[in-house]
Formats: sequence, structure tokens, C-alpha cells
Amino acid sequence: MFQGETAVTLDDKGRLALPTAYRDLVASACANRLVFTYNPFEHGCLWLFPQTEWEKVRDQVNVLSSVKRVHRDLQLKLVGAAAQVEPDGSARVLVPASQRAAAGIEKRAILLGMNAKFELWSEQAHLNKIRQTIGEGDLSEEMLDLKL
Repeated sequence: MFQGETAVTLDDKGRLALPTAYRDLVASACANRLVFTYNPFEHGCLWLFPQTEWEKVRDQVNVLSSVKRVHRDLQLKLVGAAAQVEPDGSARVLVPASQRAAAGIEKRAILLGMNAKFELWSEQAHLNKIRQTIGEGDLSEEMLDLKL
């Protein structure tokens, strides 16, 4: 559904303007209801889900037993931190201040369309991630079948 990389600028209030190319897709996918939460696997990145996709993820995470520390950590970072947002009349969404601070997202950031969700990266974390290469030893069995 979503794909592509867009350099974005957050305004002084921490609002992100959804790129024009995504506005109609977001409106049709979730009636402009979105959810910000932490990316529990990579520092410097937040996830932004359409509400309908978020509910699927939330429900999967919530059925995990909170007795296991890793389950509890995942629940805390995803469900506990989830913040519902809707674009204003100028198609801006407020990125929660606590999440911006934890991810190190300041004025300039990178928005990635990643199929069913967006990833909002701090500019520096994205640059660091992009500069990493995938080595031969990193390849999974599934990757070996790709025709790139």
C-alpha cells in the first residue's frame, strides 16, 4: 500500500505534514485515523499505522502473556505507547513529544512507506541505517531466492 522515501520537516509544534502522494491512500485506508508508536526493534524510528492495520498488530501483541519480560516489553513499547492522531485541515499530524524525544526525531526526518505502515526515522538514524550494507553472511534462506 505505502512505499517510498520522503524527507520531511516537522514544524515547531512537532507536526508532520503527510506527503501529498499518501493523503488519498490514508483517507481511504483508515478514514484519516492513524496511530503512532515506537519501533521496538530499531532506535531512532517510530511506526505510524493506519488505524485498521494498527488494530491487527495490537490484538496480536495483546494476546501474548505479559508474564514473559520480552512480551511485556513489546506490549509496553507498542500498545502502551500508542497514540491516535488525525490529520488537521492542512494534513498535518502531531508526532507525540515523548516519542519524538525518545527516537531523537527533531526538525528533519525521513518518512518511509513500508507497505501497511509508515516508518518515521530521525535523519541521523536513517542515514546510519542506509549506510549499513547487507553482507553475504547476513542473507537468510528466503533472501537467496530473490531475483534482484
